[in-house]
Amino acid sequence: MAPAIELIGITKRFPGVIANDNINLTVAEGEIHAICGENGAGKSTLMKILYGMQPADEGVMRVFGEEVTFSSPNDAIERGIGMVHQHLMLADQMSVIENVILGSEPTKRGVIDFDAAKAHLAEVGRAYGLTVDPDDYIDTLEIGERQRVEIIKVLYRGAKILILDEPTAVLVPQEVEELFNNLRELKQDGATIIFIDHKLQEVLEISDSITVIRRGKTVATVAASEVTAGDLAELMVGEELPSPETGASTVTTDVALAVTDLTVRDDDGRAIVDNVSLQVHRGEILGVAGIEGNGQSELINAIVGTYAAETGSIEMAGRDIGSASVRERREGGLGYVPQDRHREGLLLDAPLWENAALGHQTAAPYSKGFWVDRPGSRSQTQQIREEFDVRTPNVDVSARALSGGNQQKLIIGREMTAEPAVLIAAHPTRGIDVGAQADVWNQIRQARANGLATLLISADLDELIGLSDTIVVMYHGRLVATLDPAEIDPRTLGSYMTGAALKGDA
Repeated sequence: MAPAIELIGITKRFPGVIANDNINLTVAEGEIHAICGENGAGKSTLMKILYGMQPADEGVMRVFGEEVTFSSPNDAIERGIGMVHQHLMLADQMSVIENVILGSEPTKRGVIDFDAAKAHLAEVGRAYGLTVDPDDYIDTLEIGERQRVEIIKVLYRGAKILILDEPTAVLVPQEVEELFNNLRELKQDGATIIFIDHKLQEVLEISDSITVIRRGKTVATVAASEVTAGDLAELMVGEELPSPETGASTVTTDVALAVTDLTVRDDDGRAIVDNVSLQVHRGEILGVAGIEGNGQSELINAIVGTYAAETGSIEMAGRDIGSASVRERREGGLGYVPQDRHREGLLLDAPLWENAALGHQTAAPYSKGFWVDRPGSRSQTQQIREEFDVRTPNVDVSARALSGGNQQKLIIGREMTAEPAVLIAAHPTRGIDVGAQADVWNQIRQARANGLATLLISADLDELIGLSDTIVVMYHGRLVATLDPAEIDPRTLGSYMTGAALKGDA
């Protein structure tokens, strides 16, 4: 039987870099095949080639034994290949069925035939054990349910081969477990799944085979049953699997950040942050846990100053900053690692030395009076590059040219070198590999030891438990629990995040 996928000698060059260098990949029909590698290793480029998003410069692709060339994702879809992206591509204000059929709407006498669409959706759901209510609106669904809709959307179009890019990035353990059960059912029903993930324990749990890519080359293909997470980490980055553990407490009695009775409402008047109070002390990491959409983003934005609070106060080192501008808060010692580095943290087409100045452009060494200090900015960026191991040819390349991990290290370096009094760190290691993850954790731990107060928001529960001195849980806009990380595990924390533990169902 021919493999479902064969990639032979795939090479892709960009100016100044070879993203894929003679890569070989074989995926057997009906298996779950994981692809691992550090950021910039070439995984995303390879999947974009397979999905028709960009052409290879060299190499051969075969699908079920037949040589193919794709010029667009539509070509890949016609060959039975579907892709579920890390950032879910759903329209929140539309129903499940509207999202599923978008772009391939069945019609009857010139009108969308929703009855036929729902019948086909039900048939797909029964075949693969994936049930959804077609009339539910996307914005009413939990993140795990939305992801299920994305998978169904791909299957609805006839996909037999699924590419899943970082599918567990924002899921709690219970949702991961449900996803994995769905994937096993898909596999049992004949689907072939390519699974990209940075969480090595999850890779080992769900996959049959694993291909490791390093610096654009295929390093090894191994059976999941024959390796450990440590083995994979060494194949990926040449070092052992990092741990987020912080060690001895450095928490002081000095309150660096105090949020009191904070309420933020959305445009409809709904309280999305509902009477929240918290304190972060110097030398403390306070973790905030919660499924996305429960108010964490709005809490962060209110503290940073990009979202107006209706009531409550925000104090930094005893000074009320509730009415201060974003610039005044930043100049007053508030560091910020945003949750979306592309949308909020970087100017992707600007050089690194300009990106290093963002948020600090009014202060030395980035400026002299009203003028940009180019030599100072370049020198400071070079210092960040060396101290935080930002891998780049020089400080003049664009931020877009860096891998996700190096983009993140640039942002971390930018904030840490400004010596903030308080750091808001939102998903600081999302979408980066174990090597870059270890670097970020080390920087946060070192800053904690030096007295930095950090408010940490993360969907990585191992990270939250390992780094935090205390964890608070947000649920429907409220803080509903305060937990000792030493006394919980990810599954217990996930129960609080979903509300199950609050109802006695943990």
